[in-house]
Amino acid sequence: MINFHAMLLRRQVNDLVFYTSPLLDRAGVAHAFSTRLGGVSPAPFDSLNLGIARDSALKDDAAHVEDNYRRLAGALGLADRQRCWVSQVHEADLCLVRPGETFKNGPRADALMTDDPARLLSIKYADCVPILLATAEGRVVAAVHAGWRGIVAEIIPTVVARMAEISVTRPDTFIAVVGPCISLDHFEVGAEVSAEFRRIFGNDAPIRQESGGKDHVDLARAVALQLERAGIPTDRIDVAWQCTYANQREFFSHRRDGAATGRMAALIAPTTHPAGAGA
Repeated sequence: MINFHAMLLRRQVNDLVFYTSPLLDRAGVAHAFSTRLGGVSPAPFDSLNLGIARDSALKDDAAHVEDNYRRLAGALGLADRQRCWVSQVHEADLCLVRPGETFKNGPRADALMTDDPARLLSIKYADCVPILLATAEGRVVAAVHAGWRGIVAEIIPTVVARMAEISVTRPDTFIAVVGPCISLDHFEVGAEVSAEFRRIFGNDAPIRQESGGKDHVDLARAVALQLERAGIPTDRIDVAWQCTYANQREFFSHRRDGAATGRMAALIAPTTHPAGAGA
């Protein structure tokens, strides 16, 4: 049984607000789950918008988004790192970013992994689940975006298995963090989605049946269950309690606000290690 005991830590640098994981903080791994607070974007993207929606006619200025990323990376002390990102497509593909290899931003994928201390990994989120992973010493890290489609496509076990291969370490030594996302109370789904979760999780499917034919799914719990099944112990998994839909002051939400809204980002960077000591 996953114990939802963890509480992410709220950090503030000037007017910029973000959350961090106690587990990753103790491991010395630089990372953040951003909020919408502390940026330069105007309404309805106010103000720390870190993405431009493809499905909206109304769009934020790309210069605002880049300025916001610079602010967040600077607050983390990572302004000198090369930010790597993907075009997220709700599937289960992983991009590996290796030292000395060129990485062209924007490939279609929903996860990145690196052992290059010159890189900073970034994925966007609004209501979907952002997940950050690291080996025990932070030498190999990953950032994952998982909506319900990514969860049932099993992107989580795919990334954990690949991290074990790249790092040559066991998943039971990894650290995993499930970031803020839409909560059970606000994620209503149809029968076809419920059926997919029952197919993947069986009797453990994190579904609350409601009257009227609709169910509610707990995405955070689903991700935590997959992390546990992939071999990461529950005491090495932090799970955020913050709901992106319910907390309008701090978070954007596509389901609450529609297409013309902003995006948060989850960022993580490997710890530095001696030359030649890569995975």
